[in-house]
Parts: sequence; C-alpha cells; structure tokens
Amino acid sequence: MLNSHIQMPTQNYKITFQPMNRTVEVDPADLPYGNHGLAGSILDIALKHGIQIEHACGGVCACSTCHVIIKQGFNACHRPTEDEEDKLDDAYGLKPQSRLACQCVPDGTKDIVVEIPEWNRNLAKEGED
Repeated sequence: MLNSHIQMPTQNYKITFQPMNRTVEVDPADLPYGNHGLAGSILDIALKHGIQIEHACGGVCACSTCHVIIKQGFNACHRPTEDEEDKLDDAYGLKPQSRLACQCVPDGTKDIVVEIPEWNRNLAKEGED
C-alpha cells in the first residue's frame, strides 16, 4: 500500500523492539519489504525481521491489534490519520505515544524505540532468521 501523504525515510535508521530488545537497521532503499500495512510501516519492518506483531485485519487499519507504543522517536513518525485515531480509541492501554504498527511510518530522521505492550507480548514472538 503506497502512502503518498507520508514522508518516506531517505537515510538509514534503527528501530529497537522492546521487550525483546532487538534492534534492526532500516535501509530506505529496501522499502517496502512486503504488503503489511503502509509501505515502510513499523509492522512491515518488524515482520521482515522476524518480529511478530499481531495484526488481525492484515494491516489495513481495520482493528487495533497491532497497537504499539513509541517510546523514543515519536516525532520522527507522521501524524496519525483520523482512521488510525478512530481505531486507536478501541486499543487497550492507550497512551499518548500509541500508534498502530500498520500505519506508523518513521521518516528516518531519528532512531525509534517501539514497545510491544505487555498484553500483546504472548502474541509477539521472534521468528527464526
């Protein structure tokens, strides 16, 4: 899914996924990795690197199961759309830095730290590389 209204990254950056404390480097030349949410989304990046984030709707912003919390680098992500905000209203444990992993596309200006919330941790597993 292309995101014409979103600034795609132009430089390499890192995303650290917590609680597994796994850091991956993102090269914008390789994006998108797949068809998991918006091109360059946190969900797409996580799945490419074997980090499973629940996404019951397939990454089309129709549920809130891919809810994550941006612990660092929140301002390096575009503002959520009204559709994303509506779905986030249904998310358990909503925080000011909450985003849907399928919709949140970092712009690459800062490294990002993403927390997969505790209630999703039993669903989030690292895949085998």
